[in-house]
Amino acid sequence: MCTGISRRTALKGVAGVAVAAGFAPVRSATGQIAPVKVGFLLPYSGTYAALGNNITEAFKLYVEERGGKLGGRPVEYVAVDDESDPGKAADNTNKLVTRDKVDVIVGTVHSGVQLGVSKVARDTNSLLIIPNAGVNAATGSLCASGIFRSSFSNWQPGYPMGRVMVERGHKRAVTLTWKYAGGEEILGGFKEGYEKAGGKVVEELYLPFPNTEFQALLTKIAEIKPDAVFVFFAGGGAVKFVKDYHAAGLRKSIPLYSTGFLTDGTLKAQGEAAEGLLTTLHYGDGLDTPKDNAFRTAFEARGKGEADVYAVQGYDAAQMLAAGLDAVKGDVGARADLVKGIERATIDSPRGPFTVGKNHNPIQDIYLREVKNGKNIVVGVAAKALMDPGRGCKLA
Repeated sequence: MCTGISRRTALKGVAGVAVAAGFAPVRSATGQIAPVKVGFLLPYSGTYAALGNNITEAFKLYVEERGGKLGGRPVEYVAVDDESDPGKAADNTNKLVTRDKVDVIVGTVHSGVQLGVSKVARDTNSLLIIPNAGVNAATGSLCASGIFRSSFSNWQPGYPMGRVMVERGHKRAVTLTWKYAGGEEILGGFKEGYEKAGGKVVEELYLPFPNTEFQALLTKIAEIKPDAVFVFFAGGGAVKFVKDYHAAGLRKSIPLYSTGFLTDGTLKAQGEAAEGLLTTLHYGDGLDTPKDNAFRTAFEARGKGEADVYAVQGYDAAQMLAAGLDAVKGDVGARADLVKGIERATIDSPRGPFTVGKNHNPIQDIYLREVKNGKNIVVGVAAKALMDPGRGCKLA
């Protein structure tokens, strides 16, 4: 929804002569320039609350670094707790679009919720920036001109680990995850990369989400005796799995690999059991670049916790919006040019610079990280400028 006069309308109208030199934003009764309204649709309660808060804080940090303005306009925030509930996704999104009349939606974390958010955004032609959820369809079959992602697709972090494992001599692997879309998509990316590199998945194991009774599966892995195991778990489930795998003594003979979600935000709880684990992700500790160092210092100075991948994704969501608004000097009504501004931008991210592909998903480096002394230290690049295939996306 536009909160200002579009360039096209202004040039056609009587006031065209006055504004022909550029966008003339609507002003309030007090003469203030109308703000750009950003609608946060994120989890602020429950399991993923910390993720939603880090995304929000980092987005606001970038806006503050720009003097509180994007495209020359102040920014107003509307926040809705999505409660990580897919059943409420459509209603919550519609409220932001119709009741709050936001100019852009920033959401969300949970892939199941994201499907509902993306469908509404596409149907209402709303501008949406996804700051975490990796569900492939969001930049695949549900892609749209106004939908962008500042994070990753589920395919991206798993795919390059396949080649890494084969290069380390692991030709036979067992995979394991919860039986739900996010886990299955990440394992699908891994399997594609693994088989392409010459490996073979000899067994695919699953358990219901969010079950954490792993013992029977660990016994099965011990019986199969693969060269290595690749898993996807996150949060509390990741903590318990890493500890259980270590306690079973399996790591001595069957190395464990995963994407970074196994160890991000969980290392303190995993303790010694996580030391030496190799994971792949688009961010990690110890990048030691001027951009990342400045970001981490500024974020942690806010006193809301340590910088992590979720904070980076929130910060970059704000950078992407800024690129679009700067291109149209704040005129959210000049939608086509705003979209082009994001499409053509190089985002100076703490993770390293990235652009977006035709499906509006980041083209980004995927790092190989090793757990060392309680940190996910970057030890190499598993894939350079990896582009999501965007299967099912019909954007030009």
